[in-house]
Amino acid sequence: MAYDEDLANRIRELIADADGVSEHRMFGGLAFLVGGHMSVAASGQGGLLVRFDPKETDALVGKPHAQPFVMRGKPMDGWLRVDAQGVRTKRQLEPWVKRGVTYARSLPPKR
Repeated sequence: MAYDEDLANRIRELIADADGVSEHRMFGGLAFLVGGHMSVAASGQGGLLVRFDPKETDALVGKPHAQPFVMRGKPMDGWLRVDAQGVRTKRQLEPWVKRGVTYARSLPPKR
């Protein structure tokens, strides 16, 4: 499954004014990197991938439409998959994108 182009465009609109943002294909989707760190991605499996402070994992997994991001059979702290139903509107999508961008900005830039 290809990533959702509409979702990718909606993410672009939300981060259009942000400095240091780049786009890269990864995880079968389109990732938005800030300072070289992934912040969010339009997932190739549908919905959104979001990166955040790993200490917030337990609290965020309980949010509607959110589940752990699993890589090679292992849940990854600091990463969530938010299904398409959870990012249909700007009101739903914007807090996730903001969380991902804010966390990526808190990391030292990659060279």
